[in-house]
Amino acid sequence: MQRILFGALAALTLFVVGNASLFMVDQREYAVVRQIGEIRRVIDQPGLYLKVPLIQSITYFDKRILTIDTADVDRFITSEKLNVQVDSFVKWRIADPKKFVVSVGGSELIGADRISRSVRDAMNNEIAKRTVSDMISGEREQMMASVRGKVAEDAKQIGAEIIDVRMKRVDFAPEVSERVFDRMQAERKRVANERRATGSAESEKIRADADRQREVILAEAYRDAQATKGEGDGTASAIYAKSFGQDPQFAQFYRSLEAYRASFRNRSDVMVLDPSSDFFRYFRSSGGRSNAAEPASSGSAGRR
Repeated sequence: MQRILFGALAALTLFVVGNASLFMVDQREYAVVRQIGEIRRVIDQPGLYLKVPLIQSITYFDKRILTIDTADVDRFITSEKLNVQVDSFVKWRIADPKKFVVSVGGSELIGADRISRSVRDAMNNEIAKRTVSDMISGEREQMMASVRGKVAEDAKQIGAEIIDVRMKRVDFAPEVSERVFDRMQAERKRVANERRATGSAESEKIRADADRQREVILAEAYRDAQATKGEGDGTASAIYAKSFGQDPQFAQFYRSLEAYRASFRNRSDVMVLDPSSDFFRYFRSSGGRSNAAEPASSGSAGRR
């Protein structure tokens, strides 16, 4: 009976000692072995390991990438003396567990706080040298690269590694938002007015050029028309002169008919003339000869 009790006690003792001497390291974490507060070794490979019971203790640290992303926003002043609110986040991980324990006591909260303060200081220095436009688009990547470099140097001192630092949102402070928007609106109106004025000037220039071309075209057309008309009148006069030269008496008769047609165009036209005037000679004689020198006779009056 005593042998059985002694064997059971020995087995229990071996189990307790063995359980206290063995520990498991997961692939997602580091294991720091301490002996009376002193760091003896750092284990970064997964597996089953031994330790000295009651003398050595194990502290585990996360090997995965950690995130600092709080609901608070930081306020900075740009080179334009404008207050802006920046919401950012940081991706980091523990790279040197021994230095991390020595620097911040192995506390992730303290380490995150140190990194957050380093990010604020780096952003304050970079934003103070840039405008809002640079922060949003122009030099954003360059600014964030400078911030990452500065924060990475500070993080090495506590055994941490910075994976990335990014800005999620950039807003104006509430007290300057309305003033900035008014200035932006005024700037847009100024640009619009300049473009309207430029467009109006170009429009007047084009219209004036079109009017000038129109006047030139009309003048040239009138000149060509008058030249053509002059040539036609000259040709017609030559034809008339040639035709009238062949028969002068017919020419006089034709001109008289034209004069009669022009004079008696309307029924209401009235002319007060001496019936014996030369204008009515073709009314008095079919040959156009005047009867003033002929003796009046009943026979000749009958022919008229």
